This record gives sequence, C-alpha cells and structure tokens, in this order.
Amino acid sequence: MPLKIPSGAPVLVIRRTAYEAHGLNRSDIDERLQLTPDEFRVEAGLVVLGPLYAGAAMLPAFVDDLERAGLTYFDDFFELSGNWPDWLQLFAGA
Repeated sequence: MPLKIPSGAPVLVIRRTAYEAHGLNRSDIDERLQLTPDEFRVEAGLVVLGPLYAGAAMLPAFVDDLERAGLTYFDDFFELSGNWPDWLQLFAGA
C-alpha cells in the first residue's frame, strides 16, 4: 500500500533493502531526528522518515552520515523538501 507523503516539511525516503543492508538503527534515527512514532513508517520496500518538523535542521548532517555509511543518494535514498501545495497529494510505493 503506498504511503502518503505530506507537504510542508521534508521527508526522507530510504529503500528498505539499503536500510537493512547497512545496519541502520531505528532508535538511533528516532533520537537523532527527534521523530514521533508516526514519523517513521515502513511499507513494503520503503522506509519513510517524516514529515520532519523537529529534526529538519539535522537532516543535512544525517544525509552526509548516510552517504558515509555507504548509501548512495537517489539510488538508495532521497529527500523530498515538502515544498508543494496542500492540494497536491503524493504517495510513495516500491
């Protein structure tokens, strides 16, 4: 089932296979990006972080750390700015 991607705040989408292969840890991500339970979603082949309200300022450093861990931007993960109108609905699925 596709995950709804809300507007107004950044969202990070990670391929689930990349997330698992690189040993990323949910509790570390939750703490670092100050995620609420609703801001960490997993569906089929995707891990969706966000919308990132509290942790948005930490996102650039987190992206750098993902790349240092061996993930490739756009192939393994990408960031959506959230900068689109509320009347436009986006859904992600793999």
